[in-house]
Amino acid sequence: MRRVLAAFAIAAAMPAAAQPPAPPPTPAPPPNPEIRIERIAPGVAVLFGRGGNIGVSWGPDGNILIDDQYAPATGRVVAAVRTLDADPIRFVINTHWHGDHTGGNENLGRTGTIIFAHDNVRLRMTMAQLVRGERVPPSPSGALPVITFSQDLTFHLNGDDIRAIHVDHAHTDGDSLIHWTRANVLHMGDTYFNGLLPFIDLDSGGSIDGAIAAVERGLQLANDETRIIPGHGPMARRADLVAYLAMLRDVRTRVAAAIRQRRTLAQIQALRIADRYNTRPNNFISPESFVETVYRSLRNPPADHH
Repeated sequence: MRRVLAAFAIAAAMPAAAQPPAPPPTPAPPPNPEIRIERIAPGVAVLFGRGGNIGVSWGPDGNILIDDQYAPATGRVVAAVRTLDADPIRFVINTHWHGDHTGGNENLGRTGTIIFAHDNVRLRMTMAQLVRGERVPPSPSGALPVITFSQDLTFHLNGDDIRAIHVDHAHTDGDSLIHWTRANVLHMGDTYFNGLLPFIDLDSGGSIDGAIAAVERGLQLANDETRIIPGHGPMARRADLVAYLAMLRDVRTRVAAAIRQRRTLAQIQALRIADRYNTRPNNFISPESFVETVYRSLRNPPADHH
């Protein structure tokens, strides 16, 4: 904790570097994306837009964002936050490194916002990455988290204890769940896609077993009254997360059984294992793609990054 506090003091005193915005790992969203605000608890809201869902804590200790979508959305994100509280955005906590959750980092950093994230988020942002076959260049220094943590970190702000809880090798190797312990709100980041088949980024250290473990950890934190913010999709309750976990376990179990039967990937995909869970047309992740991810994850578990 002394190291974290010392780093915080240094970061707060340093001016933000002015560099071009970091390119996102997926195609850039349309210009001027709309932002919709939903207040979900006293002093807590969620912002829905083109990128990942943004959690907001506001109150006497300042405004805190959980993720910040794409760079072109920053102006609208800031305007939306000002409808809740006119104060500047004091902190951002990145749930993981992908550009639809970190794209606004540099824009906000220029205004003095301090960026927090797990160690592996900063590490991956400093190096070129590969996402679904697309090379993503390193992020500029102004977009990088300036305070990082290896496991958990707690913010005692706005009358709440807001915990950032690392879950390993889930959607990526740097995911954090964000838990408002008093407001009873849980932001799952991209460890939870509500109403969508999930994207598990194997190239970034994600895995099906870690994805299951992350949801199990979320369920340990949640009760029937918890408001759950997914990384993508509408707000959820604990029962929704239970159903999501059942889907992950079912697909994993059936793919693993087919692997033991020495079936090829094409043969396993022909079983249409995930089709029943594909509830939306033109899903970002198709049933075939999800099954392939599970297959690859089970055949080649991620190496430990720590």
